[in-house]
Amino acid sequence: MKRKTTAKALVSLAVVSAFVLTGCAPSGGGAGGGGDTAPVSQADIDKAMDTDTTLTFWTWVPDVQKEVDLFEAKYPKIKVDVVNVGTGTAQYPKLRTALKAGKGAPDVAQIEYQYIPSFRQTGSLVDLTPYGGADLESKYVPWVWNQVADDTGVWSVPQDSGPLGNLYRSDIYEQAGLTEAPETWADFATDAQTIKDKTDSYISNLPGNDPGQIVGLFWQAGAKPFSYDGDKTVGIDLDSTETQKVVTFWQDLIDKDLVSTDADFNDAWYQGFSSGKYASWQTAAWGPVFLQGTAANTSGKWTAAKIPQWKAGEDVSGNWGGSSDAVITGTQNPIAAAEFSKFLNSDPESTLAFANEQFLFPTTTDTLSSSDFTDTASDFYGGQKVNELFAGVSDTVSTDFQWLPFMDYVYSSFNDTLGKAIADHSDLSAALTAWQDDVTAYAKQQGFTVK
Repeated sequence: MKRKTTAKALVSLAVVSAFVLTGCAPSGGGAGGGGDTAPVSQADIDKAMDTDTTLTFWTWVPDVQKEVDLFEAKYPKIKVDVVNVGTGTAQYPKLRTALKAGKGAPDVAQIEYQYIPSFRQTGSLVDLTPYGGADLESKYVPWVWNQVADDTGVWSVPQDSGPLGNLYRSDIYEQAGLTEAPETWADFATDAQTIKDKTDSYISNLPGNDPGQIVGLFWQAGAKPFSYDGDKTVGIDLDSTETQKVVTFWQDLIDKDLVSTDADFNDAWYQGFSSGKYASWQTAAWGPVFLQGTAANTSGKWTAAKIPQWKAGEDVSGNWGGSSDAVITGTQNPIAAAEFSKFLNSDPESTLAFANEQFLFPTTTDTLSSSDFTDTASDFYGGQKVNELFAGVSDTVSTDFQWLPFMDYVYSSFNDTLGKAIADHSDLSAALTAWQDDVTAYAKQQGFTVK
C-alpha cells in the first residue's frame, strides 16, 4: 500500500539519517543485527510461545487488530500491544531515536522496503534466519522476497506491495475514438495527443513531488539505479541510459502540454480525477481502491490495464510502495517477535484479511492465486476483476532491484532536482544528472564507497 510522504518529513528523515549513519548504532540487550545467533530449535519455539509475553508492535495499518487477534488466538500466552506512532515519515525518526537511546523501541516494526537498508546499516534489524525466516521464501513472489532477504540474512517479512499498472477513463478514451489502453509507451504518446485534441483532457499527470512513482517507472524501464553491499559500498546509477529514456519521454509530453505536472495527494489532484482532467493514472496495485474513494462520482467509468511497455510484446512492470514487518534489535523476546512477524504475513487467513479488508496488495503466492481475492468484481471498474489483473502483473516485476541505506536523502534530493524540473517544466535530463551528482556527493560525505 502506498505510504504518502511529504518533503518536510523527508528532510527531517535525512537529518536523522545523517546522524545515525555517522556511527550512532543502537544499544541495548536482546538479539543482535548479525547472523551469529545459532538456529533455534522447535523446542525453544514451543517454550517461548507458551510463556507469558507481551510484544510491542509499531504499525500504521488500520484495523490491524483483526489479524493480531488471529495470532493471539493461536498463541494465547502472547499478547501484542499495537501502537500507531504515525506513518513511516513519523515512525522512522522515533524508531531511530529509541534505538540510539537503547530503550523504548518496539519488538516488531513496520518498515517500507526502501528503508530496510538504512536500518540494516546501523545493525537495527534482527536477522530472521536462525528463527526460520528463510523457510518462508517459497511462500512469496520472488521479487518481493528479494526486497527483504539477501545472501547475508532475512531482514524482515513482506506484508504488501505495489506492482505498477494503468487505470484509465474508458469514457474519455471512447470520446477520443480510442477503444483500448495503450500497449506501448509509443502508443501512449500518440494517444496523449489524440485525447488532448478530442477531449481537452490530459492523458495523465506526472507529479514533481513523488519520487516513489518516478523510481517505479525507472524500475519498469529496466533501470538499476541503486545497489548496496550491506556494509559501506553503494552503487548509484540514477543517470543511466534507462532513466534518461524515461525522463526524455516525459519531457516531450510535458513540452507539448499533453500531460500535467500537478503535485499529487492534495485536493486539487483529487478533483482532477473527479473532473476528468486526467484520463489515466499509471499507479500501483493499491491505486484501484484508493481511486474508488477519491473519485466516487466516476464509478463505472474506469478500466484497469497493464502498464505500457517500452518494446511491443514485452510484459514487464515495476513497483511503487509496499512494506514489511521487521524484528528490532534489542528485543528481549526474539523468538516470539519472529513468530509474530512470520504469522501475521504468511498465515493464509491473516494475509487474505489484509488483502480483502484492509486492501493491502498481497505478497504471498497463495493469496495472489486465491479465488477469494482474484474473483472479486468491482462496480467502480465496470465489473472488472481488477485484483486478478494486478495479481498477474506481480509476476512481471523485475526481481533485481535494490535500495540505498539513505533513501530518505535520495528522495529529498529528488524534490530539489528532478522533481523541481518536472514542476517547473525545465530540463529533466540535466536535473537527472544533478540528482545523480548530489546523491553521489552525499554518499561520499557519509563515508560510503561509491562504485
